[in-house]
Amino acid sequence: MAITSREVVVRKIIGRKTVKDKTYTYTYYTLPLNLYIPKSVVDKYGTEFIVEKDFDRGVITIKPKTTR
Repeated sequence: MAITSREVVVRKIIGRKTVKDKTYTYTYYTLPLNLYIPKSVVDKYGTEFIVEKDFDRGVITIKPKTTR
């Protein structure tokens, strides 16, 4: 089987949007493959994850590196 795994760190991205002279800010978290990670998952497991790519089945698996 052709499975590759690597350790990745979540990126915190802060966005801004202006609507009718009012500026709104929002925060979201992504992994290097532009995979969105919900804030509740980052709060529960931290910012370090393991990404496994299985090329035979075409599956990407994201696992927390450690559980708190």
